[in-house]
Amino acid sequence: MENQNITQRPPKTWLVESILVTLFCCLPFGIAGIINASKVESRFYAGDIEGAQRASREAAKWTKIGFWVSIAVFILYFVLIFAGVFTAISLDQFGN
Repeated sequence: MENQNITQRPPKTWLVESILVTLFCCLPFGIAGIINASKVESRFYAGDIEGAQRASREAAKWTKIGFWVSIAVFILYFVLIFAGVFTAISLDQFGN
């Protein structure tokens, strides 16, 4: 099992991506990504290859969910802002 660790590389940790999602996008999902990302290398070097791969998949999942949810929220925010501005302009034109 130890020789397998030497020749094999650990799975992607997603730590940097998780931190960025936490800081700029969506705090709860980013934290879930960080927690799982921190488990990848420790499990890999402990010999738990399957556990490391599972933690990497979970970190990727939560990081991507956090990213896409924040993109959807930003889009919805801007749509609502534009709808409000359009409504205000429309009401102002007909109000005079």
